[in-house]
Amino acid sequence: MSTENEGAATTSAAGPQTESPATGVPETPRSDAGSSAPADTPAADTPAAGSSAAPAAPPAPAVPDAPAAPPASSASAASSAAPPVPPAGAPASPGAHEAAASAGAPGATAQQPAVSPEAAGAPTGAWYNAAGAPLPYGPPPGGPAGPGGPGAPWGMPAQPPRRKGVGGLLAAVVAAALVAGGIGGGIGYWAATHNDNGSTTISAAADPKVQSRTPGSVADIASKALPSVVTIEAQSNSGDGGTGTGFVYDKQGHILTNNHVVASAADGGKLSVTFSNGKQYDAEVIGRAQGYDVAVIKLKNPSGATLNPLPLGDSDKAAVGDATVAIGAPFGLSGTVTTGIVSAKNRPVASSDGGGGGASSYMSALQTDASINPGNSGGPLLNSQGAVIGINSAIQSAGNGGGLGGGQGQSGSIGLGFAIPINQAKNVAEQLIKTGQPVYPVIEATVNMKDSGGGAKIASSGSNGDPAVTPGGPADKAGLKPGDVITRLDDTKIDSGPTLISEIWTHQPGTKVTVTYVRDGKQATTQVTLGERRGDK
Repeated sequence: MSTENEGAATTSAAGPQTESPATGVPETPRSDAGSSAPADTPAADTPAAGSSAAPAAPPAPAVPDAPAAPPASSASAASSAAPPVPPAGAPASPGAHEAAASAGAPGATAQQPAVSPEAAGAPTGAWYNAAGAPLPYGPPPGGPAGPGGPGAPWGMPAQPPRRKGVGGLLAAVVAAALVAGGIGGGIGYWAATHNDNGSTTISAAADPKVQSRTPGSVADIASKALPSVVTIEAQSNSGDGGTGTGFVYDKQGHILTNNHVVASAADGGKLSVTFSNGKQYDAEVIGRAQGYDVAVIKLKNPSGATLNPLPLGDSDKAAVGDATVAIGAPFGLSGTVTTGIVSAKNRPVASSDGGGGGASSYMSALQTDASINPGNSGGPLLNSQGAVIGINSAIQSAGNGGGLGGGQGQSGSIGLGFAIPINQAKNVAEQLIKTGQPVYPVIEATVNMKDSGGGAKIASSGSNGDPAVTPGGPADKAGLKPGDVITRLDDTKIDSGPTLISEIWTHQPGTKVTVTYVRDGKQATTQVTLGERRGDK
């Protein structure tokens, strides 16, 4: 990964250095967007029941304990004893089939003989069209199934008994399925006749939990945070620029974002801020810190703007595995919400605008797998309580190819996003609001940015021929010399120059730190009181 040394080598040391960074630290492109840019039941056949002569029906099964009666004189007599058949399509009465099979026709008297199905030539167990039994109301179950079959239309002659076997089972299954379909059709008919608007569409009942948006849910967090997240359009005098994100920092109209989002408009360019409700305001740069990649802008005329600052969390207390919510404008798509977790903490990251010409920044970052893309830069990384724990600033792209400053080299998220811890960003923001300039803690020693793995080596000489260790500076007072390899800062392992700078910048000037170093193969420790440097130049 290509990294600009941007004076950070000297800042961890105190001044810029032209050497490229160590390969062991991810040089990550920043995530600003340079782009300004769908059974039913078949109709029953008309029954033949209304004709003057109805054909004889198969005899009914024997009725246990029923007194004997003289046989019916003719088929017509049996037919005349049956009650009138209701019109086709009328729904069958529940239990009609059982009544017909066990007791014969309604109104039948004890004079009817008990005739076994076998003597009448009907299949054993058959109950359709039994002698003396009325047909069920409505069309036969399943409709026509062939002459004389169980589903035959009324008035058709009965067929000889079928051979038992698979065919009978299949017919029974089909009949059952069609009866079920008829029941479903009846329910659908009922629903249609009882629906005020004539529609059979059924809506799901409202879920109170969904409607209330359980506190702490992503939807709840997003609904509260989105009105305070803005999309920033930056344009230079030459017309170049891009889109980024920011969020309301205070009620005075200050917006916190990344330096690289607004850098193009810092010198006489144009800045505009758009809220989630679509209202747009002109803005101006209050202060920016290239090394931290933090900037503060302010609405020029905040009257009428709804300024609800987002609550700030404690990034030091964030733990790996904590849930995260990122909000921004990836590729100009404002108000985009993505989720993930804290994947790692204290990840040393050196980032730049990606093209090789931008100033590098260094951070001991919060790593997240929440999707961050060009345009997310400057947006908030929230925890599960909806508090800001970081400013989304950089991503690692596949193959480390392409920058995010504009053009067609833009890359997308692969689940490796980096955010500036809010504890550090807040300190920088307060400095910028008060003085317009950042303050950097330094040891005033130039470190080698190429080496990695073994530590941060103090260079043999500084930039422009200056000494690598500034005489009278913090490193000099602590006894550090050119060639010393710093391997630890307090309890943090140092594997490269960028890592050392990132870790130093998490402290405040005047803080005492313990430095572990190796000189001539021997390990030693010393106390260093951090100095300060104001401004980026």
